[in-house]
Amino acid sequence: MLATLVIFLREGVEASMIIAILLAYLNRIGRREYFRDVFLGVGAALVLAVGGGAAAYETIRSYDGSRAQTIFETFTYLLAAAVLTYMTFWMRRHARSLSKELRARTDAALDGRARWGLALLAFQAVGREGLETVVFTLAIIFSTSASGALSGAALGLAGSLVIAFVIYRLGHRLNLSRFFTVIGVLLMVFAAGLLADSAENLQQLGWLPVFNAPMWHSGRILSESSALGDVLHSFFGYSDAPTPLQLLVYVAYLGIVIIAYLGLQARLGIRSGHQQPASS
Repeated sequence: MLATLVIFLREGVEASMIIAILLAYLNRIGRREYFRDVFLGVGAALVLAVGGGAAAYETIRSYDGSRAQTIFETFTYLLAAAVLTYMTFWMRRHARSLSKELRARTDAALDGRARWGLALLAFQAVGREGLETVVFTLAIIFSTSASGALSGAALGLAGSLVIAFVIYRLGHRLNLSRFFTVIGVLLMVFAAGLLADSAENLQQLGWLPVFNAPMWHSGRILSESSALGDVLHSFFGYSDAPTPLQLLVYVAYLGIVIIAYLGLQARLGIRSGHQQPASS
């Protein structure tokens, strides 16, 4: 539940933030008649994401408990971890210039075939976040209960819509950079858990038969199947019988990405510090 809540909150905020920026800009330049075209693109993207996710889930569910499902789960974990890492760094690097880039693309769409241009822009923004969310949700559902994952998704989506409304009303007064920094760190912890799960699956499949003896068994104290254990497993990668390889993958990933993330943050801070005197 916690994992999907954070995922849907983050993805929902990013997608709705883009749409809010588009609508706020159209409203500012007096082109509210194009709101419907933006909503058209949003609707088409949501239909694609929901339909694709449902089809993928039903297809894989037919292989429940089989080796094929384990293989699919493993690749889903790896893909989700890779996309989570990429989008976290991408948003950190482009958060400050995102509004300017969107306004430029909106102007370009208005200069041409505005209806299809704005609809396509909205479709691309929401569609990308929607497909990413589908991948993450599938990965979470495979590693935890479907009911808990869907409950977290509903709460995260509701929260993202509230934040989107605030963005539309307040705009530049919100510190979105800090929001994405905090959420980004949480998602990297989640990605580390997905990589640990993929290592466990690869060991079970016999594709990575190294360091595969469990280091301890803590199931009597806190089982993965318990409510708390399920939450800790789905978000933090908790295992009641971890292998050395799982722990190594988890710690190595977090160490590398956090150092790289803090290094990027420091470089961006230095760059903005150098630019500030020039603009004053």
